Order: sequence, then structure tokens, then C-alpha cells
Amino acid sequence: MSAAPAPAGKLVLEDGAAFEGRSLGFPRSVAGEVVFNTGMVGYTESLTDPSYAGQILVLTYPLVGNYGVPEHFESARIQASALVVSELALEYSHAAARKSLPQWLREQRIPCLAGIDTRALTKRLRARGCMLGKVLVGSEQVHSIDADVSSVSSERKIFKGGEKTVLLVDCGAKGSIVSKLTARGLTVVSVPWDHDFSREAYDGLVVSNGPGNPTACGATIENLKKAMAEDKPILGICLGHQLLALAAGAWTYKLKYGHRGHNQPCIEVGGDKQRCYITSQNHGYAVDEGSLPSGWHAWFRNANDGSNEGMRHATRPFMSVQFHPEAAPGPVDCEYLFDRFTALMR
Repeated sequence: MSAAPAPAGKLVLEDGAAFEGRSLGFPRSVAGEVVFNTGMVGYTESLTDPSYAGQILVLTYPLVGNYGVPEHFESARIQASALVVSELALEYSHAAARKSLPQWLREQRIPCLAGIDTRALTKRLRARGCMLGKVLVGSEQVHSIDADVSSVSSERKIFKGGEKTVLLVDCGAKGSIVSKLTARGLTVVSVPWDHDFSREAYDGLVVSNGPGNPTACGATIENLKKAMAEDKPILGICLGHQLLALAAGAWTYKLKYGHRGHNQPCIEVGGDKQRCYITSQNHGYAVDEGSLPSGWHAWFRNANDGSNEGMRHATRPFMSVQFHPEAAPGPVDCEYLFDRFTALMR
């Protein structure tokens, strides 16, 4: 007996555009910001990346799910509010996978629309910018998903790794950031995004990635200002880059459609090497490079649109990058930045 056909569903954008498809995930209607990711692989990492909290994730690669669900997770659950694809593989082939992508989505209560013209959808988002939208399945009530840092930041945790201690301000940190630090012989103490760490004992400070507008993280910004009164090394990643910039006195702004993918070219403009790196990125805001205060210098720029991708202080051990040096998924060209940060604590 053949399986019953998948129920119909559609994605409706705030400008009124509608895209018809089939519901192959959990039959639930949700609302969120519609964003696209250009990566060819890495959907398990992307779906569990806390930076996608509350967002409807559109994958531009035409076939998704063919390697099932290996446990390459960046957090304990799927963070995106919904998934939109052109074609979703119902069967899979991967030695480490134990379930299909549709099965995982249903278990996690995440809706998924397949059969969507993702090329036309992406072109619309590129022309008009990321916008709010709704995934509609049947007559389900539309659910809005919390998408701020407080919804993805975790309680205090300790990851043993060595004598030196890194304090990780968890604004929605990917698990791979912790892995890269402990692999370098560092003990990581993770604290919530709004934790006042001024009395904590640590050798270096890392401010993580996370979702939403950086200006909403006022507590983190104020705590960073206090931390910058000392000379302990600081590394900001993605949202952490924006928060460090705001703490230093710079400004941030919302990008038209953000940078989400594994092939973003970034040029090192303020270092010893004048070269281009291919980076993994997931962000919707950027630092206004022209607002950097005295003592701060641009470090990386996006080769596509010229937006700032990194900064560092001229004399003090403070640095940050907009991209993800831990990748997961994506190229590992910039993993050396963890070595540079670690060396500052020796």
C-alpha cells in the first residue's frame, strides 16, 4: 500500500507573497523571520545553531536530507522554528545516521515545507531583504517562537580542559566553540548572557554567538565594559563581535539579508597577512566600521559587500570576528584564531 500523500502547506511572507509546498515535518503553523542559508551540507549543525532561534530557515541547496541525521549538533535541540527546502530526502545513506531528517523534524515538533521554489524565494529575499513570514499547515493556530538571547543562554557549566580558564559568556553558544577551546588545553566556564562576571576568576574571556539584535543585550554590554577595564584577553565571535563593538563605543546595524552560509570570503586587512579566507557565517547584523573608536582597527572585511568582519585593539589583547572560526559546518581556514587567543594567556 502506498503512503498517503503529504498534506499541503505554504509559506506566506509579510509582503503577501505565498509559496505552496508539502508538509513533511511536524504539522504545525509557526511565524518567524525568513532567512536563507547557501551551505551545501551541514543542516544538522545549522538547525541546532542557537543563532537561528525563532527563524524560518530556507536552504538554497536543492536536495536536503540525503545523509540523514548524524549527531553533529551544536546544541541539545533544533533551534530554527521551521525548515523550508526544495526537495527533502525521505531515505538516507550515512554510516553514522540513525534516522531520517523528516523523522527528526517530527520528533522535535519542527514544521518543514518541501517542494518550495527556493530559488525564487531566495531571489525575493535578496531583492527585498529578510522579512517576517508564516509557515501554514492546515488550520493550525500560528505559533510565535521566542528568539532572544535569554531563550537560548544556558546555566553555568564547567568543561575541564587544563590549567588556564576561559570564561564563556553564553549568548547562545555553539557546542563547537567549547570543543575548540578545550582541545587547546583550556578549562571553559560557561555563564549566562546576563551574568555579572566581574568577580569571576579567569584568564581569558570569550563572548559567543547568539540570535537577535545586539542592542537588546544591555546587561552583556555593561559587563563587557567592566571587563575591558582590565587587560585580560577577550575574543568575540559573531554576536560577541557586535557586543564587544558596542561596549567599546561603536555602532551596529541590520544587514539587508544577512550572511548565512559556508562560503563567505573575508579579507584580512589589519594583520600581518594580506589574504582572503573562506568563512562560515550566520548573522543578520554588522558592526559599523566607521564608528570604531580610537585604538580600534578593522581586522577583516567581507569581500562581497565590504562590511566589517573583525576588529582588534591596537595595544590591548581584545579581538573579535563576525564569522565563525570554529566553523561547524564549513571551512576551517580561521581556526588558527583560537591558537592566537590561547597564546595571549600564556
